[in-house]
Amino acid sequence: MVPPLDEDRRDYFRIHDHVGLEIKRLNSGTDGDPGHPFGDDVLEPLHDELRRIDLDIRNQLAGLAEKDRLLANLMKSFNSKVDTLARIMAFEQNPLQPERWSEVTLSEGGVAFPSDDPHFTVGDRLAIRLTLPPELFMPRGEGTIVSFSEDDNGRRWVHAEFTALDDADRQQIARHVMRWQIRQRQRDQA
Repeated sequence: MVPPLDEDRRDYFRIHDHVGLEIKRLNSGTDGDPGHPFGDDVLEPLHDELRRIDLDIRNQLAGLAEKDRLLANLMKSFNSKVDTLARIMAFEQNPLQPERWSEVTLSEGGVAFPSDDPHFTVGDRLAIRLTLPPELFMPRGEGTIVSFSEDDNGRRWVHAEFTALDDADRQQIARHVMRWQIRQRQRDQA
């Protein structure tokens, strides 16, 4: 039976995936910027510079493609190679510990994850950082717990909605969801 349009209607595609997940509870009495809950404020300027350089490269590649398609394709391949090498180095140097990888349901609108923490309550504010394989993008944002559920195995799932998420981070999640769906379709067709 198809549910009525107003029931179970979602604004975003959701996927079930295995990602790096870091959660920190934020002080509910403090509104605004949570600071650097993951202790990586020293790296933030480097991440910003990398994003700026990446955007510059994409813009320049688009212009180069109009003049010399072969050279533009070569530069795209070289850029992909450097990105892959950087991901390998990052993963080898500082991989997330096994307990930080978690099964989640993910969309641009939020994330659901299993948790045994009895102190989580509806309305709690969370700092959320994800590590999305295989690219190892690390979108981060702030979320609010909106509900809980229990799966068939008796695990308690926390459902959090993103309340503060940069557009760049939202786009990383959207691209990850889209790529995951493409990989699933390819796997199903094989």
